[in-house]
Amino acid sequence: MTEVSVTGTLEQALAHAARLLDTDPALAVEQLTEILKVAEGHPAALRLVAVARSLQGDTQASLAILEPLARTQPNWAMVHLDLGLALGRDGRGQEAIDALRRAVVLKPELPQAWRVLGDHLMAAGEQEAADAAYANHVRYSTHDPRLLDAAVALAENRIPTAEAVLREHLKHAPTDVAAIRMFAEVAARLGRNEDALNLLARCMELAPSFHAARQNYALVLHRNNQPEQALVEIERLLAAEPGHLGCRNLKAAVLCRTGDYEPAIRIYTDLLEHYPRNAKVWVSYGHALKTAGHGDRAIDAYRQSLQLEPTFGEVWWSLANLKTFRFSADDLAAMRRQLAREDLTEDDRLHLEFAVGKALEDVGEYEASFRHYAQGNAIRRAQVHYSADDTHARVQHIREHYTRDFFAARAGAGSAARDPIFIVGLPRAGSTLIEQILSSHSQVEGTMELPEVTSITRMLRGQGDADSAMPYHGALAALDVDALRALGERYLAHTRIQRKTSAPLFIDKMPNNFMHIGLIHLMLPNAKIIDARRHPLGCCFSGFKQHFARGQNFSYDLGDLGRYYRDYVALMAHFDAVLPGRIHRVVYERMVEDTEGEVRRLLEYCGLPFEESCLRFFQNARPVRTASSEQVRQPIYREGVDHWRHYAAWLGTLASALGPVLESYPGVPELEE
Repeated sequence: MTEVSVTGTLEQALAHAARLLDTDPALAVEQLTEILKVAEGHPAALRLVAVARSLQGDTQASLAILEPLARTQPNWAMVHLDLGLALGRDGRGQEAIDALRRAVVLKPELPQAWRVLGDHLMAAGEQEAADAAYANHVRYSTHDPRLLDAAVALAENRIPTAEAVLREHLKHAPTDVAAIRMFAEVAARLGRNEDALNLLARCMELAPSFHAARQNYALVLHRNNQPEQALVEIERLLAAEPGHLGCRNLKAAVLCRTGDYEPAIRIYTDLLEHYPRNAKVWVSYGHALKTAGHGDRAIDAYRQSLQLEPTFGEVWWSLANLKTFRFSADDLAAMRRQLAREDLTEDDRLHLEFAVGKALEDVGEYEASFRHYAQGNAIRRAQVHYSADDTHARVQHIREHYTRDFFAARAGAGSAARDPIFIVGLPRAGSTLIEQILSSHSQVEGTMELPEVTSITRMLRGQGDADSAMPYHGALAALDVDALRALGERYLAHTRIQRKTSAPLFIDKMPNNFMHIGLIHLMLPNAKIIDARRHPLGCCFSGFKQHFARGQNFSYDLGDLGRYYRDYVALMAHFDAVLPGRIHRVVYERMVEDTEGEVRRLLEYCGLPFEESCLRFFQNARPVRTASSEQVRQPIYREGVDHWRHYAAWLGTLASALGPVLESYPGVPELEE
C-alpha cells in the first residue's frame, strides 16, 4: 500500500516539474533535484532535468545527461528526440541525424522529430531523404482526416491518390495553406514546376510566416532555373533563422549555380563543422573547389568523402572526371573491390564502371577500359528514355519549317542586343577550349552552360498546341515582332545574375542549343553563334566515356551517338544554307594545329580586336564548370586529337551509324532529306 502511495507521489511530483518547464525551468530543476535525491538515477527525472537545462540555454549540461541516458534507455523515443535536438543545437549535425532517426524508428508519430530530421537531412545534402521526412512531418502533425489520407499517400509516394484527395479537399477549403503546400509537393514530384511555384506563391500570400512553405518555394525556384528569386526567398528565411543549416546548404547550391563559388565554399566549410561525417557534403564541397580552380583541395575533399563511404561511386567518378588526375594502383584495387560487392547500388556501380574505365585507359589497358566504359553506359542507357528516331524527326521538322522565307518574314524581329556569344555543338567537341580562349579577352566574360534557352523552349511548349507534334516550334512561329523582342529581353534579364564583370559580351556554352538556333536567331539576331566541331569518332567516343550528370541521354549507346552526330551535322548544314554566314565554325583539329590563325578568325567573327591573352588562355583563373575544367588550365592538348584510335577496334557500331558524315569530315556530305 505504501509503495503505491510513494509511486503516486513521485509521478505527481514529476508531472508538476514537467508543468514548470515552460514557465520556470530553474524552479523545475530545483524540484527535480529533490526528486533525484529520493529516486537516484530516475530516468524520467533525468530527462526532465536535461530538457530544463536546454531551455535555460545550457546545451552542454543537457547533453551530459542525455548522452548516457540514451545509452541506458535505447528504446525510449523521447530521449533520442531530446538528444537529437540538443546535438543539433551543439552543431553536431551528423550525430543529431542518427539520434532523430532512432527516435522516429521507435515512435513514428513524432512530428517534431520528422521536421527537425528533415532540416538536418536537407543541410547534409540528402534531399530525397529530407523530402520523405518532411512528408512524414505533415502526416503525423495533421488531424484532418482528408489531409491525413493525403499525407500518408504522399509519404508512401502514392502520388495519384495524394493528388485526388488534395484536389477534392481544396475545393472545400481553398485557403488551407497546409493542403496547398502538399499539393505543390505533388506537382513538384510530377515535374510540374510551374504549378508548384504558383501554389507556393499562393501559400506565401496567405501565410507569409509559413517558413516550411517558403523553404519549398526557394527549392523549386532553384530547380526551375530561377536562382535570383531563390536567393531572395533564402535570405528571408535566414533573416528569420540565421543558423538554419538546411537553408544555408540550399544557398550554397544556388550560389554555385550563379557562379559565386567562394562564398559557397565558405558555407560548405561551415557545414562540414556540423556534418564532418557526411560524405555528400564533402562531395558538394569538392565540386565547388574543383570549379573554382582549387584542384588539390578538391581532391582532398573527395578523398575525405571516400574514407567515409568507400562505395560512393560518384566520388570515384568525380576524381576521374578531373581528367588530369591519375589513379594509383591502390585506387584501382579499391574500386575493383567495390565493384565486386553484390550489395552495391546501381548508381554507385555505373559511376565506378566509368571511373575504372578511366583508370585503365590511363595505364594503356584499352580493351579492359572499353569493357568498363561499355558496362557503365549499358547501365545508364537502361535508366533513361531516349529515342534516336524522335531526335531525327525533330531535326527534320526544323529543316522543313525554318526556311529562308520563314526568317525573311521575321527580319528585324528580336532584341538588338549583341551581348551573348553562343557556343553550340556536341559535348566534348572543344567548346570549353573556345570559351576559355574567348573569355581571356578583355571584352568577353565566360559564364557556364546556361539553361535559359531551354527554359524558354519549355515555356513556349506550354503555350503551344498540346496536340501538335512540335508545340514549341508552332508557338514560336506564331509570335509577332514584339513577342520575339520580349523573349530576347527575357533571356538577357534571366542571365544577368551570371555576369560578374563589366565586360560587354558574355558566353553561353550550352552545347545542345544547336537545336534552338532558329529561336536564338529570332530573339537575339545580333548574338554570335559558334559551332564547335570535332572529328566524329573522337567527339562521340569522348562523349561515350563521359558520364554526364544529366541532359545527354543520347550519349550512352554508340549507335545513338552516331545518329545524333549525323543529325547535328545535317541541321547545322541546313542553317548554313538558310542563314549564310550567321554561324562561325571552329574545327577542333584546326585549332590545335594553327591556334593563332584560328583564334584570329574567331575574334574577327566576334567583332573583337586581337589580344595576346587569348593565346595564353591557360593562365585564365576563372571558374570552369565542365568536364574539361582542368584540361583548359593547360596549354593546347594536342595528345587528345587522335586518342580515340586506341579504341578503334571497338567502334564499328559508331562508325556505321555515322556513315557518310565520317567519310566526309571535316566536309559535309550530301545528306538525305
